[in-house]
Amino acid sequence: MASLRFVHIDDVPAREVKAQQHGERRAAITLRFLEQTPRQVFIHTRYDPGIVVERHGHRSDHAIFILDGLVSIDDVACTRGMLVILEQGAEFGPLVAGPEGAELLEFYAGDPAPVPADPAAFARLLEERGITPVETR
Repeated sequence: MASLRFVHIDDVPAREVKAQQHGERRAAITLRFLEQTPRQVFIHTRYDPGIVVERHGHRSDHAIFILDGLVSIDDVACTRGMLVILEQGAEFGPLVAGPEGAELLEFYAGDPAPVPADPAAFARLLEERGITPVETR
């Protein structure tokens, strides 16, 4: 039977999923899985300033709505109010959070797992920028 559910962000624990060392500063990506079923996933995402995400795709259709801040995707400055729509398999990135970071709402029509496009190129990009990946907490 169809259901009606209400989820408040404050009731969902935040989970750090990626972290990087940018000189003396640590930057991370924090997710709150507001809804996660085999058919759909809604995630509240917080990018710390300057975090860099590799070029990748997903195994399902995917949409990102920028709630606040700035994230550059494929050199396009995505600011508050921007909707980014990706069909299954479309690649995008790198993603680079702006100086204030970014807050996003992500929707997946199925599997949210990322599929890296070119790990070696990403490793070179991080090295060029003096960024070191670190274990998440």
